This record gives sequence, C-alpha cells and structure tokens, in this order.
Amino acid sequence: MDHRTPPGTIAPHIPAADWQRAQATGQPVVIVVHSTEPAGIPWRRIVIPFAVAGAAVAGGWGLVAALCFLLDAATHTATVIAGAAGPIGLGGITLKLTRNKT
Repeated sequence: MDHRTPPGTIAPHIPAADWQRAQATGQPVVIVVHSTEPAGIPWRRIVIPFAVAGAAVAGGWGLVAALCFLLDAATHTATVIAGAAGPIGLGGITLKLTRNKT
C-alpha cells in the first residue's frame, strides 16, 4: 500500500485531517476492524449434516415400510387367487395350494 495516498475505499472512516496529520508527523495509522463472527460453535455447520443424515434414514425406513406393504398385499392377493382356483393338477400330481376352511 502506498502511504502517501489516502486509503479511499480501504478505510473510508478515517477523517482526512487525521490522515494528513499522521502523514505529516510520521505517526502510524491504526485501523481497528471489528470481527463480525459470533463467538462459540457455528451450529449451522453441525446441524445440517445431521439433518441430511436423518432425512436419509427416514427415507430408508419409508422405503422398507412401503416394500413390506407391497409384499403383504401381493401375498394376500396370491392367497385369494389360490383359494378361488382350487387344487392344481399336472400329469396326475395334484397340488392343493390352500387348506380347507373347515
């Protein structure tokens, strides 16, 4: 940085008179920059991965539940069809798919 030119957009809060006086006497200009970062743990950086993992787990369990429901419905449908069809015979071998209700 050139010390003979005013800072312009780097530090616009320094009054021109103070800048000129510091340049004339050779005193250093101290610029204090306040930090805008909050103190403590940045919770967003920690919570977002847990939220994504939780959503993935919930989605996986939803997929398992949907698959179980579909398999149950398919089994029930196959049982109803087999009960209505009666025994199946092929070449003298008879296969009874369901039990009697008696």
